[in-house]
Amino acid sequence: MHTRRTTLKTIAASGLWAAFPAALSAEQTRGHLLDCAGITAPHLPDQRISIWLPPGYDMSAKRYRVLYMHDAQNLFDPALSNFSKVWAADKAMLGHAVSTGEDPWIIVGIWSPGADRYRQYMPEPAYDAASPELREKMDAFGNGDPIVSKQYIDWIAGILKTRIDRHFRTLTSARDTAIIGSSMGGLISLYAFLDHPNTFGRAGCVSTHWPGTAPQEVGDVDQEMLGIWQSFIDKRLGQAGNRRLWFDHGDATLDAFYPPYQAAIDAQMEATDWQRGTNWESRFYPGAEHEENAWAARLPEVLNWVLS
Repeated sequence: MHTRRTTLKTIAASGLWAAFPAALSAEQTRGHLLDCAGITAPHLPDQRISIWLPPGYDMSAKRYRVLYMHDAQNLFDPALSNFSKVWAADKAMLGHAVSTGEDPWIIVGIWSPGADRYRQYMPEPAYDAASPELREKMDAFGNGDPIVSKQYIDWIAGILKTRIDRHFRTLTSARDTAIIGSSMGGLISLYAFLDHPNTFGRAGCVSTHWPGTAPQEVGDVDQEMLGIWQSFIDKRLGQAGNRRLWFDHGDATLDAFYPPYQAAIDAQMEATDWQRGTNWESRFYPGAEHEENAWAARLPEVLNWVLS
């Protein structure tokens, strides 16, 4: 599915937000995509976002729920993708609306910053808790620059969300706001969900990269890394309430390293008062690889659970 795309010039943030309303098309059947580059964010590399607005957005007075997603270059348009394949997030969202009878959500896709992806997506508390030996492996897996993931999730939950809510017709509560990502994007989605519970009421952690480093270097399971994640979740999980948290993985290519980690996290979740199937879910997709076509194939299932 191809969405109509409007590309805005690289401009200062204040001008960028003001430009949104004028960029909308009056005729939409598949949604409308706005690409916005050169966004200055405190203590972060310059950010770029792609916002998908549902069909008929500019022809109605409705307010819409909002889904934030990472690696936006791989969400919508194969021509922009790192790998010439995408999640087809717009198509999945339209399918979700049809299958549930609910309005589609606005999708705010945040591009990954190239070589800075690891330091922007690796949860800072996990990095800080690592031993010097493990941290050395993390630095080798990334680019060795300081981790800025806390600044990233704070920016999304603060400045970015405030501007999205100000300039678009959104529903702003936590139950109306979700965040989803894959691989390292699964880790940063979990971090945002746990550290900003009043902002994100729903999260999808797809093919979560639990090893945190190059998994080939640590064997089946890095017990230190697993212990860090278990402590990370234990300290931050809190009460379930109406919150929803999704995990999944395959068992091919990079996903082949994830099953033992996910099994341990699932056991940890089972021991809490969070109810599987209601507050959290974990799915296994036999044969699924670590790539966009596999994530696109199951995204409808992810959306139907996370956003319901």
